[in-house]
Amino acid sequence: MFSREKLKLTRLPISKIRPNPSQPRKEFQEEELKGLAQSIRENGLLQPVTVRKAGGVYYLVAGERRLRACKLLGLSQIPVLLMECEAEDSAVLALLENLQRKDLQMFEEANAIVNLLREWQITQEEAAKRLGMSQSSLANKIRLLKLSPEEQAEILEGNLTERHARALLRISDMSLRQRVLHTVIERKLNVSKTEELIAAVLKPKATRGKAKRTFVAKDIRLFINTIDHAVDAMKTAGIEAQSERKETEDYIECTVRIPKLTKSIAG
Repeated sequence: MFSREKLKLTRLPISKIRPNPSQPRKEFQEEELKGLAQSIRENGLLQPVTVRKAGGVYYLVAGERRLRACKLLGLSQIPVLLMECEAEDSAVLALLENLQRKDLQMFEEANAIVNLLREWQITQEEAAKRLGMSQSSLANKIRLLKLSPEEQAEILEGNLTERHARALLRISDMSLRQRVLHTVIERKLNVSKTEELIAAVLKPKATRGKAKRTFVAKDIRLFINTIDHAVDAMKTAGIEAQSERKETEDYIECTVRIPKLTKSIAG
């Protein structure tokens, strides 16, 4: 693992610094870089970039925004912190810098974690420990990649949050999920309203058919037996009740005839 005691401050030609192959951030806003370049022009580079040397080549570890801004200014040299670390440590540091600066959108972050797991063959538990997050939080971030690239793009364009995205993952049917996603964006629903909508959409699907099968198989027989018992009870009490049952493909018709007691009472 890297150590801060192994850092050395020096200057290097910008042309000799190669990008970090494990850089998780894929998009850099031009206006942000121009603003940073202007700040560096006026105040100088207050924080050196960090590099590592491997096979006579200098690779950027952290500070790509600063490096790009310096290139915009046309600088030939830049102050650097030369670090002794392995490629794996460089990948972790690059991801940590972006996480701490909140420079990554949710799907870049998830992809970076997956690449870290795959490339360095470490477990989720190890990755979570090195990135300073819980294993469950890391697993939830990785799950976001189950959303299609089209859905990911729509979520970002709609300015939805990671909680919105996780809620949408409850819907396994992609076409249904797309419709719900469009509704959330069009109505500008917050996370709470989005979760309510998804629950409402999934509820009929979860209960449809099951209640119907139980009712047909069990409850109808119970109701018919109840009618038969009621007729038998009236006959035992001396009431000449009669019942008839007619069954078709569509329904069961039960008719119960109960004689009036007016004449018997009057007599």
